[in-house]
Amino acid sequence: MDMIRTMVVTLLIIFALRINGVEGEGLQYNFYDKSCPQLDDIVRTTLQPIFLTDPTSPAALLRLMFHDCQVQGCDASILVDPVEGIGLSEMKSAKNFGIRKREVISIVKAMVEVACPKQVSCADILVLAAREAVAMSGGPQIKVPLGRRDSSTAPSYQLADSSIPPATTGVDQMLRLFTTKGMTIEESVAIMGSHTLGITHCLNILDRLYKSEGGEARGLMDPRFEAFLRLICPKGCLTTSNISFVLNDPTTLMFDNRYYMNAMGGRGVLTIDAEMALDHRTAQIVEHFAADQDDFFHAFSTAFVKLSSTGVLIGDQGVIRNKCNVID
Repeated sequence: MDMIRTMVVTLLIIFALRINGVEGEGLQYNFYDKSCPQLDDIVRTTLQPIFLTDPTSPAALLRLMFHDCQVQGCDASILVDPVEGIGLSEMKSAKNFGIRKREVISIVKAMVEVACPKQVSCADILVLAAREAVAMSGGPQIKVPLGRRDSSTAPSYQLADSSIPPATTGVDQMLRLFTTKGMTIEESVAIMGSHTLGITHCLNILDRLYKSEGGEARGLMDPRFEAFLRLICPKGCLTTSNISFVLNDPTTLMFDNRYYMNAMGGRGVLTIDAEMALDHRTAQIVEHFAADQDDFFHAFSTAFVKLSSTGVLIGDQGVIRNKCNVID
């Protein structure tokens, strides 16, 4: 039954991409069949020991891909190290606070280069790593089209500041953001389910906890959960430290539908987590995903492919970097 469901989701993704022109514009499911047929195996076997050593790595890689795709498209620009004298890079953006594990993509790239020199882009490797992060955490097996190229320029921190949504994002902003990427409302709600992995830094919830009118947290929140968050993230806590954080949900290392259960119960950490359970456009979808993990996985898979196909460089556009952190 699981195999049948996987085949159905894959067919739906292919159909959706053809409708939106993605496959015809250069991304293909068999892109590396001749130039690097072992690519999937190399990525997977390289990541497995890293994930075992640090179980928080999958969440970090998934977030890394999300932030990369928000700034001038999925082009691996977030992996580029700052260059002295050229100004502040994308990674200097305050919106990229807490971004980790960029070096993991460089490790995978080095392994791929041994087998397939100058064939595979860092942008594709980043998407494949995020795909494996979901699968190895118990989430769906997502088939993604490939053929992305890497950016030949690094965007400024100002572009990242303006492109990455703030932690205060609500339903209106969220739907505008993802519908412009071709997602349905259901897919938009599903892609937010990535919050089922990882943590939220106190920096991103202080406004919600302490600056709303009447002193109450913005959006539905269980009073006991609010008290817990205030205990973990008190006023004046070290918001510039990576050690000030709360878990997104009790199964923070597992990709599951617990995120939606928490939202329904008033235990959403971010504003968007709480508002989706209340808004008339999204509440029924949140309730459905909380009850049906398979449907959540299906919608997340199609949403993931659409997000990872955003603003891609193809054909003769961009470059294939020798090293992911350096523009050749």
